[in-house]
Amino acid sequence: MTRIAVLDDYQTVAAASADWSALPGTAEVAFFADHVDDADRLVRRLEPFDVVVAMRERTPFPRALLERLPRLRLLVTTGARNAAIDLAAARAHGVTVCGTGAHTPGTVELTWALILAVARQVPQEDAALRAGRWQTTLGTDLAGGTLGVVGLGRLGTRVARIGQAFDMDVVAWSPNLTEERAAAAGVRRVEEETLFATADVVTVHLVLSDRTRGLVGRPQLDRMKPTAILVNTSRGPIVDETALVDALTTGRVAAAGIDVYDREPLPAGHPLRRAPRTVLTPHLGYVTRDTYAVFYGEAVEDIAAFLAGQPIRVLSG
Repeated sequence: MTRIAVLDDYQTVAAASADWSALPGTAEVAFFADHVDDADRLVRRLEPFDVVVAMRERTPFPRALLERLPRLRLLVTTGARNAAIDLAAARAHGVTVCGTGAHTPGTVELTWALILAVARQVPQEDAALRAGRWQTTLGTDLAGGTLGVVGLGRLGTRVARIGQAFDMDVVAWSPNLTEERAAAAGVRRVEEETLFATADVVTVHLVLSDRTRGLVGRPQLDRMKPTAILVNTSRGPIVDETALVDALTTGRVAAAGIDVYDREPLPAGHPLRRAPRTVLTPHLGYVTRDTYAVFYGEAVEDIAAFLAGQPIRVLSG
């Protein structure tokens, strides 16, 4: 019997998002909806399993955890990369790590949902209307403004295209972005200082790495217009949360739409929960039916291929 654990199934939809019956009859699948932070509890939960399916970075797999799971043979992560898995440690302990494809539109659409919700103060007006008030805020027009895209990759390019449809002037910057690449996407490349100083909306679309961790910090936030909006649907640690809370509290930045955090789930007492002029979502960028169909469907394919002795989508770091 091959025992398979599917972790952090928050919405209890993993079972219905793929055909798990396609696995060999000797496979037994257990779905866990709760999240376990405590290392000892997590080890006790995972000890009986040969295969673990991890949803993005919800549960980290550092060396210290992998060392305590001698039965584990296959670790599948949804998506093509997972910064919370120690790939070198997995190899050293004989654990194969496989990934899946993704579905781009979800995160792009949520980015614009946050931009629009912040610019038109949708949550505030919804709450005011339910409380019996009428028209309590002034919205911000996007047309004619400048959209600053930090990271012009697969997601950033799609976000930029939608910005053009809103009649925004779209500029972009990242450490490796060339003028030719920006022009091919139909936007202008500018220097980092210019983007943060001139954009009316700054949206972050970078991969988290040692180079991008904390990239949007106090100096960048201080350059932003006091009327500007910051949106982050990429990874929490790219933006310095302490500096962002301070910028919002003191009014140096007008507002923010945030979907990702240094620690997830966001702790109950976290300062961002009390920060003014924010729209906060619980890392929903990839949380769509179509995305989950890709994630879990290809996870099943990964497991079946591994059990057949021909692993696919192996992540090597």
